[in-house]
Amino acid sequence: MAEANPPHFETVIQSNLSGVRHVVLVLSGKGGVGKSTVATQLALALRQAGRKVGILDVDLCGPSIPRMFRVQDRDVHQCDSGWVPVFVDQEKSISLMSIGFLLEKPDDAVVWRGPKKNALIKQFVADVAWGDLDFLIVDTPPGTSDEHISTVEALRPYKPLGAILVTTPQVGQLAGALGTAPECTNVFSKGGGEELAKYAGVPFLGSVPLDPQLSQSLEEGRDFIQEFPKSSAFPALLHIAQQVLDSASQRSS
Repeated sequence: MAEANPPHFETVIQSNLSGVRHVVLVLSGKGGVGKSTVATQLALALRQAGRKVGILDVDLCGPSIPRMFRVQDRDVHQCDSGWVPVFVDQEKSISLMSIGFLLEKPDDAVVWRGPKKNALIKQFVADVAWGDLDFLIVDTPPGTSDEHISTVEALRPYKPLGAILVTTPQVGQLAGALGTAPECTNVFSKGGGEELAKYAGVPFLGSVPLDPQLSQSLEEGRDFIQEFPKSSAFPALLHIAQQVLDSASQRSS
């Protein structure tokens, strides 16, 4: 039987997440389908809408979020409340926490057993001093693992707004997703993802077209939402962000 989180752990979580209004998880049934891309672009779109956003990267074996924002060389500092997240701009409108900031070299492999991964995830959730955020986006590992269970259990007291499942049209990917998160919303596909959403009885947020400009912006750490408004992916990403904003507004009302 799994041991419940001690009362002190939930108290610390409540303290460091007390200024976070909404938590959104981003998942995928397998790797390489654009999960971290969606998490990154969602944060940028929410920032353009005037929101303050944090990204918690718990993809411990493939922490790509720091690289996508070109802040992989930054250091994490301590304060009285715990770890200070890395800010991507002077306005501190987007803040990040990732194991990528704790490695000696950004490309170092993380080869850990489950208990050590789960302990770090709980520490990330409890010990990061996020301050006031409109949204905290949690970029999870691909697939199904103990890390997902640890993340959800740690965040359960805070009642996350929901989860976005990123998928592609392939049958194998959809089969994996059906076994992963049947209550999640599906993004980044054409046809297949929409069918999966209907099967699961959840909203379909939309399809994000593959665009070389999007890949280029991620490689160069540029703000795709601001710099490529004429891209075919631009309206799709903004539409997804708007639906997240609408869901948050409905919960707050």
